[in-house]
Amino acid sequence: MTLKVHHLRPAPGAHTKKTRVGRGEGGKGGKTAGRGTKGSGARVQVSARFEGGQTPLFMRLPKLSGFTPRNKVVFQVVNLDKIASLFPDGGSINPDSLAEVGAVRRGQPVKVLGTGELGGVQVHVHAHAFSSSAAEKIAAAGGSTTQI
Repeated sequence: MTLKVHHLRPAPGAHTKKTRVGRGEGGKGGKTAGRGTKGSGARVQVSARFEGGQTPLFMRLPKLSGFTPRNKVVFQVVNLDKIASLFPDGGSINPDSLAEVGAVRRGQPVKVLGTGELGGVQVHVHAHAFSSSAAEKIAAAGGSTTQI
């Protein structure tokens, strides 16, 4: 005899009959019908968000907090006056040399801002970003900017 779809049956004990609760004390799930004894949960359907009188979660959370974009880049900033004080002789400056003197943290992108003056110090700066005023002041002092 070949096996056909209408011959298939579930394994013994795989399916149990649905329990009809609240149908008398003789049946399974009678009397309180799985609702416990007294209280609002025994009498009415209580919403899932109800927390028993405790301030609800949606009221505890801050309102209008906005969001932080996943692809936001946070730069370590260095101003030109800081560069001039840390490197009075000028020369080539990169994120590693700035990290060695303690101006920035290692392994994070660096942006050079144009606050202050270089005081005639000629620097060749390699950084991840430059403000327009910083690039102008570095070029005016005879230096160069290279974006990494």
